[in-house]
Amino acid sequence: MQKTILFLIGILLLSCRTEPQSSITPQSTIKIEEGDSKEVIIEKAAHVVPTENQLDALRNEFIAFIHFGPNTFTRKEWGNGMEDPAIFDLKTLDTDQWCQTMKAAGMKMVILTVKHHDGFVLWQSRYTDHGIMSSGFLDGKGDILRELSESCHKYGLKLGVYLSPADLYQIESPEGLYGNLSEYTQRTIPREIPGRPFKNKATFKFEVDDYNEYFLNQLFEILTEYGEIHEVWFDGAHPKTKGGQKYNYPAWRELIRTLAPKAVIFGREDTRWCGNEAGATRETEWNIIPYPEDPRTSTHFPDLTDTDLGSREKLYAGKYLHYQQGETDTSIREGWFYRDDTHQKVRSADDVFDIYERSVGGNSTLLLNIPPNREGKFSARDVEVLEEVGKRIKETYEINLLKGAKGPKQVLDTNPDTYLLLTENKREIIVTLPAPATINRLILQEAVATHSERVEQHALDAWIDNQWKEIATATNIGYKRILRFPEVTTHKLRIRILESRLDPAISHISAHYYHTRPPQLAFTRDKEGMVTIAPLQTEFNWNPHGHNAAGNLNTGYEIFYTLDGSEPTQNSPKYEEPVKVENKLLKAVSFNNGAPGTIHSEAFGIVKKDWTLLGASSQRSDRTAALNAFDANNRSYWQSQEGSTHFIAIDLGKEYELKAMVYTPQTFHGDGMMAGGNIQVSADGKNWKTVETFEFGNLINDPTPRTHQFAKPVTTRYIRLQSAAVAGNGKSIAIAELDFL
Repeated sequence: MQKTILFLIGILLLSCRTEPQSSITPQSTIKIEEGDSKEVIIEKAAHVVPTENQLDALRNEFIAFIHFGPNTFTRKEWGNGMEDPAIFDLKTLDTDQWCQTMKAAGMKMVILTVKHHDGFVLWQSRYTDHGIMSSGFLDGKGDILRELSESCHKYGLKLGVYLSPADLYQIESPEGLYGNLSEYTQRTIPREIPGRPFKNKATFKFEVDDYNEYFLNQLFEILTEYGEIHEVWFDGAHPKTKGGQKYNYPAWRELIRTLAPKAVIFGREDTRWCGNEAGATRETEWNIIPYPEDPRTSTHFPDLTDTDLGSREKLYAGKYLHYQQGETDTSIREGWFYRDDTHQKVRSADDVFDIYERSVGGNSTLLLNIPPNREGKFSARDVEVLEEVGKRIKETYEINLLKGAKGPKQVLDTNPDTYLLLTENKREIIVTLPAPATINRLILQEAVATHSERVEQHALDAWIDNQWKEIATATNIGYKRILRFPEVTTHKLRIRILESRLDPAISHISAHYYHTRPPQLAFTRDKEGMVTIAPLQTEFNWNPHGHNAAGNLNTGYEIFYTLDGSEPTQNSPKYEEPVKVENKLLKAVSFNNGAPGTIHSEAFGIVKKDWTLLGASSQRSDRTAALNAFDANNRSYWQSQEGSTHFIAIDLGKEYELKAMVYTPQTFHGDGMMAGGNIQVSADGKNWKTVETFEFGNLINDPTPRTHQFAKPVTTRYIRLQSAAVAGNGKSIAIAELDFL
């Protein structure tokens, strides 16, 4: 309490000495009074600041999530609560490897799912035997939370815990406590268990039912026996409920505030979900959020998924203005739990680094899930990506190209407690470098601890050819904004604040250089034959975020192409819009600052706009219809029902001379890979003759497009594929796309 009072006094002193006295005290929650004008509401918003714990959480920037439990072994995302604990068949555990990897990635904290929705616990709880104590790991004596806590201490990482309010074991078990309609009575937390005393002798008395008592007892264990906890993460997801079970959040909050005074609470008043699990970010991420009731006493915190959370118009409709930062949570793998290293894809380093810059550089915290495998370690591919991301963060952001520059000391001294207050008469900052430097990143930070988030629109100019040139614009800044732009060489920069809520206070400016790479390219062609050329994106079939990471990172690149078989150069046609390609070889290359990337080439066959379906053996559903096999979209596919015979027949619209077939398998799962078959033609679309047979190998491990060259050209309008073999002895076939050259 004393530390909090000193923190608030510091805010007041800083506020008083740097701007005209205001009757509004900076604090994390400010009430909107009836009759407040729009101007007063905005003035209040400009005084909403994070708590000390929230500010510490913002400064973590990049943190880790660990999903580990029975789902790791059942290969499911959600369990049912009735799994035999023996399913958790862990033989080895290396939490040091986890922490080494997270440290190398630049992360500052890790949050472990000590209990997911299935109710299985990863620590030696006194209050249940549905957990690690009933598994074979270390003969039931293992404690993953303890081992992780010790590794965190060793490697200098903070520790947080995810404790699911939902508990399927307590719902499904005959003696389960969840929704058992027990009475609310005064109970002492923690409940004494013979032979298992606590070193911490604190006790609490709450009016609660059986499940809330159970939950509070487990919180007490976690918060008193595993070192300092910096975040308690409450998931809002509920696979099932029972008996009208209610959560006594005021009791939970009191326990957490008392036993973990430095912790923020996720999913409640301290930190919020970003609104998706894809790694997508808002263009404008405000942390001053309007609430219909006082968040400090509320028990209801719905997910905030709108694009606009904190604009002026949103603030006017609120009853309370509250500081609540977002966490951008996503997974490095397809899914929250580890399944395998064959089919479960891993994000590329480009993708993770792009999400890092968009989230941390967009006024939120990046919470990246890294699920351990069944050997209790991070898989090699995950480690490789994380180490590369950490390397890029260090190479880019540990070198400040404004070192030694002239300008306001308050924004250049790297001290987060100093700031420059920009008055209405001059809302710009000019920084002069000691020598010209090449930059493509700029970091801006506001003094959110004392002056809230005030900037609404800003621009960056560089002095080029003896004049100012605008090189980047963005909306808010908040805790941190990373501006990304094509590289420029300059000795002078100007930051202009175009719109703001009162006088903004800028605490930090630094310039950086990210070593861009000419991106690898990929082609996509529609049914009309128009080809789009864009940076290659790593295949990742889980919650797509809609961003092209390579394109975002490597700004300023240009693309050149050829259609005559020659190698493309900067003298070739420049790609600026989709190109019509039919029965030709397309080659393209990107250039970034004169350096070429890798040439990408692909032969395109006949255009599909006139193709029609003659028939197919079967289809599993409308989502996997046979028409998907030639819709010019690799992310849709045809999948047949299980059976012994599978075929698809197509009318090409007119006769063509065909020289090859291209089969593109679907990449969402390993089922239905067409390992071999027959190609048949017909003069009337009814009577078929086999003209080619084909075989493709290693499709399950390498589901990439395969080309079968015909022994001699075939002229036909009607063509039919008949499967003769399915990889892995499968009983259905799947086709993402068919092409004929």
